[in-house]
Amino acid sequence: MPTIRFVKSTRKWQAIIRRKGFTPHVKTFIRREEASRWARQVEVDMDRGFALNPSHHHQVMVSDLIDRYALEVSQRKKSYAREMSRLRLLKKHFGRLYLNQINPSKVALFRDLRLSQGLSGATVVKDLNTLSHLIDTAYSEWGMHINKNPVKEVRRPKVASHRQRRLSQDEEAILIRLASQSRSFMLKPMIVFAIETGMRLGEMLNLQYSDVEGSWVNIRDTKNGEARVVPLSTRARRILETLPKHLYSDQVFWRWQHTSSFESTWQRLIKRSGIHDLRFHDLRHEAISRLFERGLNVMEVASISGHKSMQMLKVYTHIRPEYLIKKLNRKS
Repeated sequence: MPTIRFVKSTRKWQAIIRRKGFTPHVKTFIRREEASRWARQVEVDMDRGFALNPSHHHQVMVSDLIDRYALEVSQRKKSYAREMSRLRLLKKHFGRLYLNQINPSKVALFRDLRLSQGLSGATVVKDLNTLSHLIDTAYSEWGMHINKNPVKEVRRPKVASHRQRRLSQDEEAILIRLASQSRSFMLKPMIVFAIETGMRLGEMLNLQYSDVEGSWVNIRDTKNGEARVVPLSTRARRILETLPKHLYSDQVFWRWQHTSSFESTWQRLIKRSGIHDLRFHDLRHEAISRLFERGLNVMEVASISGHKSMQMLKVYTHIRPEYLIKKLNRKS
């Protein structure tokens, strides 16, 4: 229990905390309630294994920091499941170290090890960014004092240029044919709906019939946190009209509850098709490129896709050369 006492000589309240294994903490306040509040917070941090004294940050295990980061930071992210996988990896590699034992050479070794395992530069950069943000958070919000963030001293691996994968007519026909034959009766509608709307996989799985209003759908839970309206083509509307509804759920594509379960279905389809290097997310690229080829302007496409940056929209857009040639040769 902390000791809260009134010091007559200074006319102030003093909070004293003594606990085995920790340096004593003493702080003076004008009001008693402020002293009590501070003492409670210090004891909570001690219970979690965090030392607030800058000279004792070596007592903080990285594994403890990762656990706290997962609880207080990662849980608020839409990419929570993916980040938890990354945090488990970081915990395996750095978890047994104290915070002050992480230095640039250890971070560089981790980077090189990941690259030697065949991971892409983009994946390794995400690993490093998560570690860097963890350390920054420990410093700025949790009172852990370090001279420099060692991750920021390490060279990032090169990231490959953005994908330019377009779906050919033959590939689309193969996917539709095999999806029609699949036991997953919603697989074909998912593929067609993705190509027609450009919606993300997570947005499609979260789509409810209550979000559908005639010729458009309201996307409320988006990656960037801003709701948007997506117009529906005749083909997309037909899918919503013909899909069997679940008896107890308002979910449109209720066959899959999580993106991971759909990805398993998708991978089986791709394996059967023999199509090389095609991800479901590439269908979003395809849809956005087709919107431009249909004659929509940049602002119109951005309002459908939800891109806030024209640079990111450019990354997602790959117009076929033959389309440009036809447009150039079109009679005025």
